[in-house]
Amino acid sequence: MNLSRKCMAISASLTLEIDAKAKRMRAEGMDVVGFGAGEPDFDTPAFIKDAAKEALDQGITKYTPASGTMDLKKAVCEKLLRDNGLSYEPAQIVISNGAKHSLHNSFAVLLNPGDEVIIPSPCWVSYPELVKINDGVPVYVPAGEENGFKPRVEDIRKAITSRTKAILLNSPSNPCGYVMTEEELRAIAQLAVEHDLFVISDEIYEELVYDGEQHFSIASFGEEIKKRTIVVNGLSKAYSMTGWRIGYTASAPEIAKAMGNLQSHMTSNPNSIAQYASAAALRGPKEEMHAMVREFDRRRKYMVERINSIPGLSCIIPKGAFYAFMRVSDLYGKRYRSKVIHNSLELCSAVLEGVQVALVPGMAFEADDFCRLSYATSMENIVKGLGRLEAFVAELN
Repeated sequence: MNLSRKCMAISASLTLEIDAKAKRMRAEGMDVVGFGAGEPDFDTPAFIKDAAKEALDQGITKYTPASGTMDLKKAVCEKLLRDNGLSYEPAQIVISNGAKHSLHNSFAVLLNPGDEVIIPSPCWVSYPELVKINDGVPVYVPAGEENGFKPRVEDIRKAITSRTKAILLNSPSNPCGYVMTEEELRAIAQLAVEHDLFVISDEIYEELVYDGEQHFSIASFGEEIKKRTIVVNGLSKAYSMTGWRIGYTASAPEIAKAMGNLQSHMTSNPNSIAQYASAAALRGPKEEMHAMVREFDRRRKYMVERINSIPGLSCIIPKGAFYAFMRVSDLYGKRYRSKVIHNSLELCSAVLEGVQVALVPGMAFEADDFCRLSYATSMENIVKGLGRLEAFVAELN
């Protein structure tokens, strides 16, 4: 069968594969503890669900403008000014079917065949694939554990070539949980302006920060960097609205217009009911969000302390998002029952099959010495799952 070479070159998401396998095992009656999913385990706040019911009662079930309703665009502008010190007009906002769709739109309007995008790694599994889907070339800039996995501006500078079109940033980070400081972001902003590069800033985890850390949007450091930046955000993580599929971008007018035109032919508008509810979410109270963050903080501290108590495993404490990035390379070369473990994928498979715990291999994030665990699950599951993981490690020889 002669299928598209481009699509055949795209790798499946290992995170979704692991999650799907864990769900199949649960369906077969197994007690699987899942640390894989990147979504809060909290329900969407009631006032947001009430807004969706209101939309249904009002008959808001028809097409909207392809790039989103004016009311939601205004709510996004209000949020960006209030929380990030960023002033945008509604025409600069594009509402999409989740932040992943917003990222796809961003690459689609920026990239020509062969254009390079600098991606600090470890990185979220979909970034390089989205670049490749849009005919770009991902260029990885590895960042080490000794620097908290944060990309250094001098390493980004070394990766710039005549084909570099954009730098991708993700702070707070998936999978590492780092939060970039104002000083670190200002240095990258200066570099981007110096080389006339775009910046795609994925800020989906901005509300999930701990230990007094503060989120900064790189676009807030002056007009020169703002006009080169596409800010990507959404409702999924902070408002526990993963299934509602609402993301958005804020960018220069010509970029926003191009994204709106593209989306009009690809998907038309995002869900009308979800848009109505999202406007209510952005304008509503944050008490439930703050309570969720406090609970994530409690789980985070327990998970990292517990991991570091298991011989052969280690983890630096994340400052944002809801992931722990666990070093597992000391286990490589050891045998679990009849199999020798050589890499993170083999380790995750053995852990899932042996003790029914679902981890995500670092291989998915360009970091094979690690595995990712989400603490967006109950403390009961965390205690149970890490106990099983300790038993697994103890059985290695």
